[in-house]
Amino acid sequence: MSQFFTKLPRALILTAAVAAVGCSSTSPVKYSGIEATSRMPPNTADDSDRIPFRYAAPVDWSKYRSITIDPVEIYGGSDAQFNELSQEDRRNLADYMQKKFADVLAEKFTVNTRAGSAPGLRLKLTLTGADTTPQVVGTFTKFDLAGGPYNIVQSVRGGRGLMSGYVNYAVEVKDAATGELLLAYVAEQYPNAMNVGATFGSMNAAETGVDKGAEQLLEKLR
Repeated sequence: MSQFFTKLPRALILTAAVAAVGCSSTSPVKYSGIEATSRMPPNTADDSDRIPFRYAAPVDWSKYRSITIDPVEIYGGSDAQFNELSQEDRRNLADYMQKKFADVLAEKFTVNTRAGSAPGLRLKLTLTGADTTPQVVGTFTKFDLAGGPYNIVQSVRGGRGLMSGYVNYAVEVKDAATGELLLAYVAEQYPNAMNVGATFGSMNAAETGVDKGAEQLLEKLR
């Protein structure tokens, strides 16, 4: 009997957490301090759950051979979504984003170096939000009777797992020579809801989100 009462509060806490996640949202907004968001209509494509707002001009991406990546900016507007993430963690995540996007985009482009006379692109990334994964608890929810079923459903839906970290950011891609805005969107990324490995380290989930975001941009520029 004593074991039952010991486990009951934990189950109730996790059930309440599930309900709270269902009622809250970390989805990106049209950040007031980013000029390009004024040109982003609601995204109606299949990826609208991760990219709610998007602007895209008709572009032949194949003509571009190089891309210059500006230093990742950490958004400081009142509508930022960092919760209580420390300034140090924000800076570390921005540095990770800088390197990851450069590494992934190097699969198609010459990065930060002009490729002869061919047209080039300029990329601006703005880190607008992120949160950590609570240690131990984040892993526990993958298997507990309260959190496990929720995470399984979220995994199938492609949704964010219970007590999982995330990263939000804005992307602006311009023609390097003319400054014309070619592609812009705001996005939220996070690991699969049943990705246990992404719970081992408070920032692993956000970094996994960055990984997915870099691959996603590469696909859009192909």
